[in-house]
Amino acid sequence: MSAVAVPAPGDDGAGIDRRYARLARPAVLAAVFVCAACGLVYELALVALGSYLIGDTVGQASIVLGVMVFAMGVGALAAKPLQHRAVVAFAAVELTLALLGGLSVLGLYAAFAWLDLYAPALVATAFVLGLLIGAEIPLLMVLLQRIRAQAAGSAVADLFAADYVGALLGGLAFPFLLIPFFGQLRGALLVGAVNALAGILLVGTVFRGDLGRRGRAGVALAATVVMATLAGAYLVAADFEVTARQQLYRDPVVHAERSRYQEIVLTRAVSPVADGSDLRLYLDGDLQFSSVDEYRYHEALVHPALSGRRDRVLLLGGGDGLALREVLRYPDVTSVTVVELDPAVVALARAEPDIRALNGAAFDDPRVRLVHADAFAWLRGAPGVFDAVVVDLPDPDQTATAKLYSVEFYSLLRQALGPQGRMVVQAGSPYFAPRAFWCIEASVRQAGWTTRPYHVDVPSFGDWGFLLAVADGEGAGPVPTPQVPAEAPALRFLAPEVLRAAQVFPPDRGPVPVEPSTLLDPRVLTYSRAAWRGY
Repeated sequence: MSAVAVPAPGDDGAGIDRRYARLARPAVLAAVFVCAACGLVYELALVALGSYLIGDTVGQASIVLGVMVFAMGVGALAAKPLQHRAVVAFAAVELTLALLGGLSVLGLYAAFAWLDLYAPALVATAFVLGLLIGAEIPLLMVLLQRIRAQAAGSAVADLFAADYVGALLGGLAFPFLLIPFFGQLRGALLVGAVNALAGILLVGTVFRGDLGRRGRAGVALAATVVMATLAGAYLVAADFEVTARQQLYRDPVVHAERSRYQEIVLTRAVSPVADGSDLRLYLDGDLQFSSVDEYRYHEALVHPALSGRRDRVLLLGGGDGLALREVLRYPDVTSVTVVELDPAVVALARAEPDIRALNGAAFDDPRVRLVHADAFAWLRGAPGVFDAVVVDLPDPDQTATAKLYSVEFYSLLRQALGPQGRMVVQAGSPYFAPRAFWCIEASVRQAGWTTRPYHVDVPSFGDWGFLLAVADGEGAGPVPTPQVPAEAPALRFLAPEVLRAAQVFPPDRGPVPVEPSTLLDPRVLTYSRAAWRGY
């Protein structure tokens, strides 16, 4: 004999507790609002995590949104057989979604750090979350109509109005509240708890009579397990992140932080060369320097561009202060404008004793003017004209940085350079990413520059390339030749014969036919996406 749910005291026979009858409709719409906000946060969290770990923001967003929207359609269809037990089904969906959504970032980070299964794990996670999110709306529609039947058009309008406004809240809360104050791991766990609480409150108050005694006990037990799991994960999230991060780096992590723009990691290891210590800075997983051989990179980057007039120098990027150190070694440099997006990188370079020792406390020099701004936006209104420009920007392996290697960007740089001024660009590795290197060179030429590429060996990076350039047109300087200035200070690596050899490219690393990169057609991102991570 099957068990029959007996209406609870105060039940109106439709499963709605009469004590909450006046609040029933607003409560359902509030649940729609909260569920929509939580669902959008889950989507944004997956996109953001992928952009941090993989670097392909557009690709990650396309995969996550495409898979989730498809799965939402499947979930909506899958919810049709559940509508006759809408309250129990909604409780199960919300608790499952809260648990999986809250743990999604933690699980994907673990898959990336330990299992090397990030891509399939991302697709599976996006599909399951989309399936559960898609099942919410049909079930909530049934609950809304159970309170008071209304025309389908009006019910849909009410439901989707709450849904879209909730999505707006989630979209704003993710970048401006959750990430800054809680971080990705704890932010997702907190949203999972809110998601679970919204489902529990709706089912446990307005529709409690529909569950029966056993149903209420089952929901209460499941809710307790979900909330306890999320709370436990929240407590261990910091230790987990430290352990997972260390798994990604071969050397011990001595400093790690998530700034507004990127993850900043500093590692230290014993080295058989130099002073016995190898200090390395990583931004979003990309190596920025090794203290063992950074002088090779920075000497090759800076000094050829300063072979000529150098009163006023513009440095784009270089927040670690190491390129700035080389510029300031010339006493006839009267001013250096440093445009660095992330204040956290500069703060670390100023405060961390070992980095400060490497850069010679360069940011304390009175000749330095520091500007925290996006280089592209800043150049559009750049004040003054510079004698030399040093472009030391992050590799173009992300959508956000691809614009800094575009024809439009180099066109703006022409406007900031004085007569016969020189520009040098770090252009990546012609060995590991040859198409990306020559794409950057093509983009610089397309913007109206005459270029001279060269490359040197930096053991921690491998073979690394640079572009020395002068602007074409009236008043332009001679074709640039990488050379050590006659007034150069004592250098550890760079020498005239080194630069002469650096201009020779072997046949298998010579120019290749590639299209220049533009804002609307970022070819450099396509050419470099796999290669940058390959080395």
